[in-house]
Amino acid sequence: MTRDDLKRSIAETAYNVGFGAKKHFATFDMVEKMPGWIGWASFAVSIFALFTDWLADKTPSAILIIVGVGLIYIANYRSGEYEVAGKSLTKLFNQLRALYRSVDAGKPVQDAKTELDAIEAEYYNISISRQIFLSDWWAHLKFFGQHQVDWIVDELKLTFWRDKVPTTLKLLVALLALSGTAAAVYRYIIL
Repeated sequence: MTRDDLKRSIAETAYNVGFGAKKHFATFDMVEKMPGWIGWASFAVSIFALFTDWLADKTPSAILIIVGVGLIYIANYRSGEYEVAGKSLTKLFNQLRALYRSVDAGKPVQDAKTELDAIEAEYYNISISRQIFLSDWWAHLKFFGQHQVDWIVDELKLTFWRDKVPTTLKLLVALLALSGTAAAVYRYIIL
């Protein structure tokens, strides 16, 4: 393995580890904060329903019940595990950044490869595979907005649309664009 290949491997692993850390923190944030915000919003809607007829209808009430059932789903996550894993993965990310810089400064390739293999093994042991819905989106924002990842972006030549925008968001944008186009065609051409 050449020094350049090793640097690329370190950057790829750092991307996975750093994004994984932010995904764990995203799940932690959502599990910790979402129930409180949803509870507060439900309480506010309930108060307004006392004097606003349309909020006292069946539809808003049904939505609040569905949201309440969603909170039961969220309650199954043990947020403390995600916080611990996120902190541990952040430490690994920092080790990978230091390893990258040491390889750049001339550290022997074989020694660095051995260290990289050990960090990767620890990464697989720490990671929790079950993450909450939409944690990818929040993790993208946290990873590219909060982490110092310029060295990864430069090494891997990451671009905004291809790498920094979640694939599911791209699909949603495409779906909304197609449905908007279809609605416009139906409205202005067919009618």
